[in-house]
Amino acid sequence: MQNIIYLSFVLLLLACTSRPENPIVVEEMPNIYPDYIGVTIPAEIAPLNFDLSADDADLVDVSIRGSKGGEIHSQGEYADFEIDEWHSLTAQNKGGKLTFTVCAKMDGEWKQYKDFTVNVSPYAIDEWGLTYRRIAPGYETYSKMGLYQRDLSNFNEYAIIENTQVPGMCVNCHSAHQTDPSKFVFHVRGNHGATMFQIDGKREWLKAKNDLLGGSMVYPYWHPSGKYCAFSTNQTRQGFHVIKDERIEVFDLSSDVFVYNPATHEILTDSLLQTKDWSENSPVFSPDGRTLYYMTCKQQDYPVHYKDEKYNLCKISFDPETGKFGEKADTIFNAVAMGKSLTWPRPSYDGKYMMFTLMDYGYFSIWHNESDQWLLDLQTGEARELKEINSEKADSYHNWSLNSHWVVFTSRRDDGYYTRLYLACVDDKGHFSKPFMLPQRHPMEYYSESLFSFNTPDFTKTKVEFDAYEAGHEIESDKRVETKVK
Repeated sequence: MQNIIYLSFVLLLLACTSRPENPIVVEEMPNIYPDYIGVTIPAEIAPLNFDLSADDADLVDVSIRGSKGGEIHSQGEYADFEIDEWHSLTAQNKGGKLTFTVCAKMDGEWKQYKDFTVNVSPYAIDEWGLTYRRIAPGYETYSKMGLYQRDLSNFNEYAIIENTQVPGMCVNCHSAHQTDPSKFVFHVRGNHGATMFQIDGKREWLKAKNDLLGGSMVYPYWHPSGKYCAFSTNQTRQGFHVIKDERIEVFDLSSDVFVYNPATHEILTDSLLQTKDWSENSPVFSPDGRTLYYMTCKQQDYPVHYKDEKYNLCKISFDPETGKFGEKADTIFNAVAMGKSLTWPRPSYDGKYMMFTLMDYGYFSIWHNESDQWLLDLQTGEARELKEINSEKADSYHNWSLNSHWVVFTSRRDDGYYTRLYLACVDDKGHFSKPFMLPQRHPMEYYSESLFSFNTPDFTKTKVEFDAYEAGHEIESDKRVETKVK
């Protein structure tokens, strides 16, 4: 009797996963969510699970064949691939293609769509995962939010720290040293404000505001040596639009740029980076550590002339041995001359490019639908719009992988309201592949039920080790390290 039951179960299982017989072939692509058709992926990425977003399909059947060999199969309510089988297939086809055959069963009949392909890049991603902030799109108060990390090879997400640790707390502006979280920093806003440095497992909580600077330490970026971390100090304000399709505007009453030395708790300043009539913002170091890039804007009468807030990209030399800045600052991309504003400069780690976001005005690009990604060639000085990755909605908040062959960025292209994470491959000539949304186990369910936006993503080469429980106590203790201006 037991053998009969077991045999019946096996036959039933085989029947449920058998391939479609004599499907009706249609000359149209499957309407899948997310859109993975024609994208380029790293072999290490989690499975590209997807839903068939058009038609009311009872079953979805997907076969994937590799150009260099191998095949896997999925059948169910959506395309759900077994992780080990997926990675075996992608590893075998690195530098090749995967061909997807999608069938849908509707009203008892199978329909087969046109095949589509996905490229498996020859470039490894060489990173364990991503870090990012997830936050509900509110303005004045914070629901549950925090900093999180995600293993790129599967669907596992882990909280680094959440605001449930300390009521009313907001965490933002996190950064690792060239994707290495052994040196990690983030900022805490709220009644227990602080800037947290964790270096080789040891944490320090800096006083949130240095009165000599006139603001907090935000928008951090590590020096390649790990000896310094650049910041800006911003007196941020926000206003609300009263016209359709525009919600909020963020601007700075003032902002300056400086460099911090964690070993000495010294803040290194320079008169060229702390001017009265200009706002310096969002500093980043060059990969060789001898140049500090930043954006700068002529101060305006805010909020009256908020549309005149327009930033250029500048640079100044920096001597890491002495901590001294150069004697002049240069503009290397004049966005204002184009009637535009530049924000979020990020150099590739190989020193070839500077990726930035261009918008009509301001610098808080996440609220600007016209914001697009651009690429500046640091050798030739030529810049171009990255049409291959841009959309009609806000594209912003990008970072590079350490090998400079992958970028992660945020976009509202999915539904126009929430920012999602997208990845794209960059080849040796600076060409970008079609972006793909960060894979999820059941993407339609995940994104339709999520009430959070993703922002400030970055790669991380290992998992961030952080004791959120102890950190919560340390935040509430208000024990802070004083910084001094050199």
